[in-house]
Amino acid sequence: MKKKYFISAIVLSISLLSCKKETAPTAPPIMSYKVFEIGTSNTTLLAEYPASLEGVTDIDIRAKVDGYIEKIYVQEGQEVKKGQLLFKLETQTATQEAAAAKAKVAAAQVEVNRLIPLVQRNIISDVQLETAKANLASAKSTFQSIIARINYATIKSPVNGIVGTLPLRLGSYVSSQTVEPLTRISDVSTIYAYFSVNEKEQLDIMMNAEGKSFQDKINKMEAVNLVLSNGMPYEQKGKIETFSGQANIQTGSFNVRARFANKNKLLRSGESGTIQIPTDLEDVIIIPQNATLELQDKRIALVVDKNNKVQAVPIVVRPIPGGKFFVVDSGLNTNDKILVEGVGIVTEGTIITPEVVDFKTIIDPTTK
Repeated sequence: MKKKYFISAIVLSISLLSCKKETAPTAPPIMSYKVFEIGTSNTTLLAEYPASLEGVTDIDIRAKVDGYIEKIYVQEGQEVKKGQLLFKLETQTATQEAAAAKAKVAAAQVEVNRLIPLVQRNIISDVQLETAKANLASAKSTFQSIIARINYATIKSPVNGIVGTLPLRLGSYVSSQTVEPLTRISDVSTIYAYFSVNEKEQLDIMMNAEGKSFQDKINKMEAVNLVLSNGMPYEQKGKIETFSGQANIQTGSFNVRARFANKNKLLRSGESGTIQIPTDLEDVIIIPQNATLELQDKRIALVVDKNNKVQAVPIVVRPIPGGKFFVVDSGLNTNDKILVEGVGIVTEGTIITPEVVDFKTIIDPTTK
């Protein structure tokens, strides 16, 4: 009987131990997160802005007089010179009017010639002669006006450039009030790229630029790149020339103009592209903006210490145009490891398994 109680006690003890083991809390797993080791670097970062391209002059060609299009001498996309013939409007009616006006000029001249000797011999008064001269001047003015209308019917290019679209065809009636122009001539020997930067980016660009005055800073800015709509870089570098005098009230942005040489006429008005503004940096600590947190008025980076524990460290930074990276002025040192994955999720004091990644893959995600 004692033996039976003894065995039961052993079984009960084992059961209690088993239950105790099952209810014991388990430690949370240590998660792996990507970090990178800080070092100084010399690099050029590119801030990118969508841009629209326009020729140095884009001139709408319009009719100054009423008439039907009689001839079109050019084709869309054709390169033309200043003074080259573009269109001719029908002038039959004006030509007939000119002939009649010319006859009136001749008649008025005959009348003046007839009255001159009569005045000289005091047969008639000067009033009649002056009236005849006034009639002659009026006839000449009418004739010249008609001739000007005929000349305006021959439309020439005011500049060297490229012919745009030709929306109207032979026989179309046009006038000075026609909304749609006959075409547009674009002087694309130089191309202007227009783009916008917000107020913060404008301040960042100008504060990091060399020079004393605003214009001096613009003059000393580095050349900018243009990436075409097909993703290929344009062979010529450009120069930023102007910032708008004030921010757009509705968008809060500044309009910027960069100039590019276009001797081969590759670029055309109306195209689009991307402006790249380079920022040269030497021996500086660079970190991605998304590797930081903003806590009240402080910027925080998450540093992994030698025990793989995450520590929140206040840092002082300067934004780099483009909104992707910071230059760190203080708070971080070379060889520090900072978190680039799980930022905003991982809390201070958490122990992690750091997965060190090359900083080059952070700067350029296409790098392998």
